[in-house]
Amino acid sequence: MPKKSLQDVIKIKRINKDVVSKKTETKLETIEHKKSHIIYPSDIEEKEVKNNNGPRYALWFVALISVVFLLFALSFFFSKAKVTVIPKTKDLTLSENLSAIKDSNTSDLSFDLIAISGEETKTVSGGEMKDVAVNAKGTVVIYNAFSSQSQPLNIDTRLEGSNGKLYKTDAKTTVPGMAKNGTPGSVEVGIYAAEAGEDYNSAPLDFKIFGFKGTPKYSKVYARSKTKITGGLKGKFSQVSDADKNTATGDLKNVLQEKLFKKATDQIPSGFILFKDAVFLNVEDESVDYATVPGQASLSVKGTLYGFLFDEKKLTNKIVSTNVDSYDGSEVYIPKIRDLSFTLANKENISFGDVKNINFTLSGNAKVVWKVDDQKLVEDLLGGNKKDFNNVLSKYTNIASADLVLRPAWKSSLPTKKEDIKILVSYPQ
Repeated sequence: MPKKSLQDVIKIKRINKDVVSKKTETKLETIEHKKSHIIYPSDIEEKEVKNNNGPRYALWFVALISVVFLLFALSFFFSKAKVTVIPKTKDLTLSENLSAIKDSNTSDLSFDLIAISGEETKTVSGGEMKDVAVNAKGTVVIYNAFSSQSQPLNIDTRLEGSNGKLYKTDAKTTVPGMAKNGTPGSVEVGIYAAEAGEDYNSAPLDFKIFGFKGTPKYSKVYARSKTKITGGLKGKFSQVSDADKNTATGDLKNVLQEKLFKKATDQIPSGFILFKDAVFLNVEDESVDYATVPGQASLSVKGTLYGFLFDEKKLTNKIVSTNVDSYDGSEVYIPKIRDLSFTLANKENISFGDVKNINFTLSGNAKVVWKVDDQKLVEDLLGGNKKDFNNVLSKYTNIASADLVLRPAWKSSLPTKKEDIKILVSYPQ
């Protein structure tokens, strides 16, 4: 085998070194390639997060759309509307001359007459003792069961009481005849005892006409007490000066009128008016009840309060039709109509118990308010569009203005159910 020269050895080594270097490079490249394909856990998590972000955003978007749709759908179930209405009004300054007929069904204005009686008493200081003689007094009803013809009776007609004592009528009167159905005619009249003294004071009695004794009329024309017979006395009693009597009597009249007015107003039916100036106290008796105690006396005032009662609606319509141009008969009211001043004409010449018609004046400031038919307004608004609200209002001449609030706010149409529309009318008080 031939020997390799040193040169050949060096060459071979150099060649081997190059081969080794290439192999090493190839191996390193392989390692690097494999290293580049290694998948670490952190890489996997990051990749999953990036891949999951898309579906997550989509789910939130769908949920948001669903909530919006749900709210929109619920708005139809919970839709509400509130309408605040200001009614039409008109201010008036009145000085109205009016007339009315009692219990009339044909007149455009009528009145009812109320009558309430009462008595007030007050103890006053008396002066020196003097002789006093006072006749007892009372009221009776005289009946005519004798004939259909009326029976006249003079003043001081004597009546024989069932207690055996005589009394006299205090006024001339006429007893009406019997009705066709046999009901006796009757009349009320005052009486007084034929003599002074306590002996004539009595509980209610039956009476005969003394002058008819021995005739058929004696049993057919008769009387019965309406009140007790009181006030009779005779003897020495403490006197009351005229000044003290007048002052005390005036106070008693005022107290009696106030009490009877309160009693009357408590009995007034709904829808009627009794003006405070439309009541009049007719004093029937002022008496002094002398006490047996020296220095004292009791004053009494008996009277009847008469009042004119008006139907509020009819009176309001009469006032408005006279003072408001082109009034169409719409339903109206006057909030403080009772504050108007009532003045009765010729009251000095009126017999309140027999009055049939009156003339009077109403004066003062008044506000006329038109009423709103809220139920009809609801029906006209049902299911309508918000933009048509003013068109609906234009049909209501009794409405000055109105404000509409819808819930939810984005709604453009009104509810379709009556109970979901609330009407608030701001009526003046």
